[in-house]
This record gives sequence, structure tokens and C-alpha cells, in this order.
Amino acid sequence: MTVRVLLEHATAVLSRAGVPDPEVDATLLLGHVLGASRGQIQAFTYTDVPVGPEDAVAIAEVIERRAAREPLQHITGTTGFRSLELAVGPGVFVPRPETEFVAGLAIDSLRSMADESPLAVDLGTGSGAIALSLATEVPHARVVAVENSSPAFIWAKQNFAAVDARNARLVFIDLAVALPELDGLVSVVVSNPPYIPAGAIPRDPEVRLFDPEHALYGGEDGLDVVRSVSQTARRLLRAGGALVIEHGELQGAEIRTLLAADGWNATATHRDLTGRDRATTALR
Repeated sequence: MTVRVLLEHATAVLSRAGVPDPEVDATLLLGHVLGASRGQIQAFTYTDVPVGPEDAVAIAEVIERRAAREPLQHITGTTGFRSLELAVGPGVFVPRPETEFVAGLAIDSLRSMADESPLAVDLGTGSGAIALSLATEVPHARVVAVENSSPAFIWAKQNFAAVDARNARLVFIDLAVALPELDGLVSVVVSNPPYIPAGAIPRDPEVRLFDPEHALYGGEDGLDVVRSVSQTARRLLRAGGALVIEHGELQGAEIRTLLAADGWNATATHRDLTGRDRATTALR
């Protein structure tokens, strides 16, 4: 067996299974097993690099898992997020590229604050992706992340330890009652809450079958947790502080109405790089 033959076979298997970008996933999975980068795998295909029987079996196993639509990140155990490499797996929501855009909005808001050491809070941090991005990209800031799911908290704790951002800390608590000691002191609050309506079923098997329900569904209209985020952020933020909330592409108008009713100012919805409404911001 050679890398080229295995890559062609893996791509065909994933394509038949309906996996998006089957060649990319096949390349990444071969690299995961062989300890090679995506570029190295592509180079190996031109030189007919051989693959030993044990590695060939391991490759077949991971390709079979991916063909069953298990998320790529669960198989490799990691995912990239902005400049970070994070550990993920069962029990925690796998951060998506669109959330990198949301993190960017929060980072820009945090950088714009005149405070010498502005304070940011990530409500419902999951893997810790947004909080750790804020902490590493705005090193003069202080960041607090909260999470109330035990499985997700374990993943976040692992990522906080690995990144070792000394200006960030993780707290196990429900976001609805989080951090009363910081009331009126926070400059930026950001959240990627569960926002899928209870009756809506995600199309992608990777989401529907593997992402934890507590990270997906936000009640009958999808906005139950968003309401809690609004109330908690109003309590935490100082005057002039900024709120950033991720949401579904059809929820912008409803969330702006919700925030306006809660007394927020300058509500605005922002489109991600695909042109879809992805986040709404507001000022305290």
C-alpha cells in the first residue's frame, strides 16, 4: 500500500458517505495516523511513499469512523480556532469557523476599550475557544470564562491548562447567576449560547448525532439562553460596555428586539464571511 492508493480509496469512501470535502478530510486523517502535515501527505502521493500494514489498518479504521459521520475533530481529538489548537471530543461543542468571526468582534471591542486592563467575560465557554482567543490576542486584558456543563468544563479545563494564558480563568457556574462580584466592572461580554429552536433538527449528522444537546437547543424559540445572556450581561457590564452574541442566520431581528426591550443601546447585527447574519452586538 502507498499513501497515494490509500488517499484515493479514503476519498472515494468518504465521498460515497456524503462527507463534505472528502479529499480534505481523507488527507487530514492520513496525516493524523502517519504524523504528517497536510502538505506532507500531498507530497507523499507524488513519490509513492509506502505505508506499513499497521498504519494501513489504522487509516481504514479512522476512515470508517468518518464515513459514519463522526466529526473529524472527535477522531483527531483537536480543532484549530484562530491561532489556537484546542482539544475537543464527546461532550463539548466543536467550535465552527463562523465562531472565529464572532470571537473577532469581541476581540475588536476589547481592544477598543480605554481601560488599562479591560475585563471580558465569556458566558457558556464550551471548549474555551472564545475566551482563550481573547486572552491570547488581547494580552493586556483579563478574561473570565464560565461553563455549567461538566463534560464541557473538563475539555475547557484541559485547554486552559494547555494554552496557559495567565490572564484567563475558568469558573464552573450557570451563566444566569454568574460572577456577581464583577457586577458593573466588565468591559465586554461575549457568548455563543445554544440558539436552535427545540423543534428544529440540524441537517448535518455531525451536529445532530454528536454535538451535545445542551450546546444546541435554546428552548421553544431558541432564545431562552439568549434572554439569560442579556440579563446577566446587563448586570456585569459597566456603562459603555459591549455585548456580542452569536446566533442563527434568521434570528438577528428578533434578538435586536429582545435586546432593545431589555434596555440595550446601539444594537446591530453583523454578517459573517459567508454573508449570513451571525452575531448581534449592543452597548450598555
